Amino acid sequence: MAEQQDDFLTAFRGSFSGVLRWPQLDTLWDVLKRDAGGGWYLYAIGEPPPVAPVAAGELQRFIDEVDVLLRREHGEDYCGIVYADDLNAPGFVKIFDPNNLGVSCGYSDNPPLPGWILSKLPPVDLQAPAPLPGNRRRWWRRLFAS
Repeated sequence: MAEQQDDFLTAFRGSFSGVLRWPQLDTLWDVLKRDAGGGWYLYAIGEPPPVAPVAAGELQRFIDEVDVLLRREHGEDYCGIVYADDLNAPGFVKIFDPNNLGVSCGYSDNPPLPGWILSKLPPVDLQAPAPLPGNRRRWWRRLFAS
């Protein structure tokens, strides 16, 4: 278990490439959807970390929904709030919440946590500094309601 935690935290702190333009995000989503059955964990920071990967349909639904949310709420002609460890063959993706960006680029002693993580590694609790806002919690839970 400790080794899995170390692996996740090492990957979380690793090197990432930013998705700067919306067409690049479309391409990343396509890559992820083609690998939807590849054992992806979805983690909303502030919620308990998942203990199992999501089904392919759940990953695809999350991608569709978060894409709408990002484009609606980011309000810029560029993306710049999604990062992947490898844009062509991702294993770890950080998605920053447009309403909680703080200093997401550049240097900061306390950079904001992403809003959501897609990972092939089982996530560990990243200890959100504040509870997930009610609107985000409802949005997240609605996605996975049975």
